[in-house]
Amino acid sequence: MTQTELIILNFKEIRRRSIALWQGLPKSHYNWKPDENATTAIEMVRHVLEADYGWNIIINNGDMSTYSTPWKNRPFQSVEDELEFAKPYREIFLNSVQKFSDRELIENTIIHPGNGELKPLGQYLLRIGYHESVHAGQFISYLRGMGVERPFIWD
Repeated sequence: MTQTELIILNFKEIRRRSIALWQGLPKSHYNWKPDENATTAIEMVRHVLEADYGWNIIINNGDMSTYSTPWKNRPFQSVEDELEFAKPYREIFLNSVQKFSDRELIENTIIHPGNGELKPLGQYLLRIGYHESVHAGQFISYLRGMGVERPFIWD
């Protein structure tokens, strides 16, 4: 298995668990948030899903100065609707990652537009997985705060 294949496997496993958590969100709790400054549960789902669109631009050295997401002004409907809308952007992102060689993972560098830090591409891709994992943990806390049953993701 190549490094790229391992990274993609990790992305898929993280997403599988995220989806299990998101599907445990009752529709009646979509707008729940732990405090007035937090994002709602459904906003967090969208944040993670739409990030794939931005990550794809970044890892392909695209211009983020005029970044606009396809989710802009799109109303929230359901977790399933969010997942369905995100599918093509996820596939494009994973296909981009698949094209990188082991050498490119080490030698190519990425500057994250949010903080200007320079990272090797491989490290940057691992941080993308970490981003979603952090939000999965945050989402578990949301479900606990709502008092709803949390899906089992520890297989």
